[in-house]
Formats: sequence, C-alpha cells, structure tokens
Amino acid sequence: MLVAGEVSGDLHGAHLVEAIQKIDPEIQFCGVGGESLEKRGMKLLHHVHSLSVVGISEAFRKLRTALKTLRELKEAMEQEKPDLVILIDYPEFNLRLAGIARKKGIPVLYYISPQIWAWRPGRVRSIAKLVRKMVVLFPFEVPLYEAAGVDVEWVGHPLLDIVKPSLSREEALKQFGLDPAQKTIALLPGSRAEEVARLLPPLLDSTILLRKKMPELQFIIPLAPGISGTNLHPILRDGPVPIRVVNGLSYDVMALSDLIITASGTATLEASILGKPMVIVYKVSSLTYWVARALIRVKHIGLVNLVAGKEIVKELIQGEVNPERIAGEALRLLKDPVLYEKTIESMAEVRQSLGERGAASRAARIVLSLLQENKL
Repeated sequence: MLVAGEVSGDLHGAHLVEAIQKIDPEIQFCGVGGESLEKRGMKLLHHVHSLSVVGISEAFRKLRTALKTLRELKEAMEQEKPDLVILIDYPEFNLRLAGIARKKGIPVLYYISPQIWAWRPGRVRSIAKLVRKMVVLFPFEVPLYEAAGVDVEWVGHPLLDIVKPSLSREEALKQFGLDPAQKTIALLPGSRAEEVARLLPPLLDSTILLRKKMPELQFIIPLAPGISGTNLHPILRDGPVPIRVVNGLSYDVMALSDLIITASGTATLEASILGKPMVIVYKVSSLTYWVARALIRVKHIGLVNLVAGKEIVKELIQGEVNPERIAGEALRLLKDPVLYEKTIESMAEVRQSLGERGAASRAARIVLSLLQENKL
C-alpha cells in the first residue's frame, strides 16, 4: 500500500513504483495517488486531489474527507493485506495511517521525510515508534533521525532523474508559439486550486508592469496536473498581456525560460536543477500564516534556499505577493547580468548537494530488502 497525499508525492511515488517493478514485476500496489501512479498500474483507492491542500484553515475544509479516507484505508489493509505500507511525505495524515499499520503488524517505510528540521521536531519521537525505515532525500536529515534512534538512509533526490525537458529549445519554442527573439518568463502559480486562486491574480498583474519596463518579454504558464485551463481562461481572457497556457510539459517550459516566478514548493528545486533564476511567491490564509510563524524554525520557506542554507533567490511572502514587488524582483534579476549569473552559479551548488542520480532505484532496493526481511 502506497499513500501520496500531494501531486509531487504522486510523481515521486510513480518513479519509485517503476523502479521496484523493474526488479520484481510481480509486486502489486494499491493506495492513494494520482495520474502518475495510476499509469504505473497502482489500484487507486482514493485520488490525491481529494486530499491535497495548502494551509491550516484549508485543511479544516477537507478534514471530513481525510477522516473518511483513513477509515477506508484501514478497511483496505484488512482486505488487501499489504506486506508493506509506503508513506510519502504528507505527515499529518500519514503518521496516523502509520499508527493503524503498526497495530495491524504491517511494517512502514517512509519515503520523503516530514520536514522535522523545519517545524514540529517532536514528531521524530512518533516516527521512531511507528516507522520501520525512513528514506530521506537530503543528507542533513540523517543525523536528525539517527539521534532519535530511527533506522534512516539517504538515497539522494529523485528529481535529478526526473527533471529534464522532452523537447529541444527550438522544438519547444515552436510548439508553444513563442518568439525566440524575446525573453520568456514562466509563471507557476502552484499545483493546488487554493494556491492558484491566491497567486495567479498578482502574477498576472505583474506582467503588465514588466511589459511596460521590458516590452520584449513574453509569458507562459504550464498547468500543473489537476489544474484545469477552463478555470484560468476567464481570468486570462480580459488581460492586456497575452499569456500562453500549456498543459503539462513544465520542464520544457522551465528549460526555455529566462526567469521563473513560482509558488513555493517542489518547483523551486526543479528550477534550480535546470539552473533557472527565479522569484518565489508564497501566500496562504492569515490563520495558516500566523500559526506557521509560531511553529516554523527555519529562516526560509523555499526548498532551494533551505538546501542552500541561505537566500539565493528572493522569497515574497503574504503581503509582499503584490504586482509591484513581483515585477521589481524579476526586473532586478533580468537587468543585472552579474546577479543573474551569480544566481545560476548558486543553483549549480544546490544541484551538487542533492547527491547522485538513481535515488528511486536505491529506494526500490531498500523496499525489496524490507519485503524480504518481512517474509523471513
């Protein structure tokens, strides 16, 4: 049983499943995921979009769905009798599920650690009791878990194998209808409906200010899985600046872009792997923000800055997410070639710190060894 509560977890889960099935094609999967896991043959008991949220107040609205899903997964454990439960991030839900699995005697492997280094470090005690094996993506996570007695292993980051364009720059420009003589800015307003609703309007308004300063700019939005273009068209139709919208192909869009303005999340690491300067935007409900301020122990919110251990790209948070600030930070990068190149160099350092390619294959071998151990 594999449970991914976010779109990024669906992607990483799919690559893990693929790597496992290359070693043992007889292994079957069921659980919570999205299109990527379904394509790999996993039996979906619930779709990831029924659980995916950003923020505390937003989570309350899906609490009933989450509790219902927990009950149904508990029933599925009794019916399917899984040999192993694989949990991917999504800690508030998944640690409760880990408790259910433990009571039923099913071992739990956690792939992609909860961010105990960022907030609620006390969760490591629960993890030590509930999780047989923790597989982490960042090397600095290992000593945190070892200190709590958790069996932990670092495999590197799976994005190193995943993040690559499928088209050449020339092919992508032609397919997206973009002018190769103009500079391109990619707008990534997020993978959840709540994020898009909050971030897209100020992003679009910033394009007006940017075009006034740099008329040669063009803009493109790659839609995340689960975000419908029909929801965006009413907003985009009346805008004075033309915006290209494409379904998926986000890595091709990122690769051809000169600058990326993105919601905080996995996309910031993806952009850094591609060596693309960016501006990070983050806006949630007031309740979520103030609770997070009280709990979070790190200085930065963007994964790329967290991995770097310093701010290498600008983060705009809450009230700073306005057209003037967004445009100002974008222009600061585009008009300063020294800063632009320095940012690219910092991206390369982040890329190096993520380890070597083959993370999913290494994680798959850990899964197989745990299954074998359970049978003995």
